[in-house]
Amino acid sequence: MRYHNITKDDMLNGDGLRVVLWVAGCDHGCKGCQNPVTWDPNGGLIFDETAKQEIFEQMEKSYIAGITFSGGDPLHWRNVEEVTALAKELKEKYPKKTIWLYTGFLWEEIRDLDILPYLDVLVDGEFVEAEKDIALKWKGSANQRVIDVPQTLETGNIVLHA
Repeated sequence: MRYHNITKDDMLNGDGLRVVLWVAGCDHGCKGCQNPVTWDPNGGLIFDETAKQEIFEQMEKSYIAGITFSGGDPLHWRNVEEVTALAKELKEKYPKKTIWLYTGFLWEEIRDLDILPYLDVLVDGEFVEAEKDIALKWKGSANQRVIDVPQTLETGNIVLHA
């Protein structure tokens, strides 16, 4: 897996102050994407042990609410295995911290992925420029959904995060 940045003390990509891992690789090609530099799966840096430790150091801080995976697309075929392993490790090590993930895929396309039990919130759907609305909370366009993953897995119906 490759990544472009690890943002610290981020307030825009989920509840509370967060760490954000911006992965490389996305095939959606959404018009108006805010991060087209992250589309190339060969771009950025190799996600190595140093990068992982940088995330763990941030997660140790009491004021950090959790981590958000964004990009690019964390569920791109070149990312999904390593992102899943990292999410599992983070959930086990920091069970009180939340894990958010942004993807261009729809819940219906990914509902069987192994990563889901480790996520608290999933923002799904491609960014649609015609539906862009800066007043929306946690998403860029009206078609996207901010999904409460544990409740959705429990009920079998999509439950939106409040």
